[in-house]
Amino acid sequence: MTERSGFLVTVDVGGTLGTADGPGLAMRLAEASPLPPAQAREIMRSGLHTRSALTETVVTEMCAALRVPPEAFPRDLRPAPFSLYPGTIEALRRISAVATVVTLSNVTCVDADTDGLRALLSPWVSDFFPSCRIGHAKPDPRAFLAVADHFGTSPGGLIHIGDDWACDIVGAVEAGAGAVWISRGRTVPDDSLAVDHGVFVAPDLATAATHIQHLTARSTNP
Repeated sequence: MTERSGFLVTVDVGGTLGTADGPGLAMRLAEASPLPPAQAREIMRSGLHTRSALTETVVTEMCAALRVPPEAFPRDLRPAPFSLYPGTIEALRRISAVATVVTLSNVTCVDADTDGLRALLSPWVSDFFPSCRIGHAKPDPRAFLAVADHFGTSPGGLIHIGDDWACDIVGAVEAGAGAVWISRGRTVPDDSLAVDHGVFVAPDLATAATHIQHLTARSTNP
């Protein structure tokens, strides 16, 4: 039996493990807003993704910030079904054999479906940390630190895997954690950051799993 290391691995969900089979609240609001999509997403990361409940106050604030008419705010949405990419379960199985694996994702309280993810990912993923649960959204370093603190782990003992360079990689680096970027064939946005902070670039989750296995093997057998 493989010896599990002391590493904590956080894994992004959407775009890393799979994709939702339909637009969620954030995507619908971005489409309804006249603001540039990147600006709309930044506003929602701090003002919507970190809220544990969709109150009328939150709705009013978001409509004003995004310049969306209140009557256009999507109501009564349910989480869209989530489809895993091929090979996701096998990769998570390999990672979980050598480290504790949890998710760390930016998601609204409307779109968060912890029960659904647990049914898909158990027993390989042991806990779920959506931004609406912890009150911080990536790339805010506090999102990574909240999970590390939950497990009594130092940031240096955490490795984050994700496909979004700004949210997953820059955020992890600024928190003092290790980072693995799922590139899916894309060019590295910042070579200097990748080299200076030892960011591992993996084309897919299977390659990331092999990297984690090698990394943990070196730590347990110096």
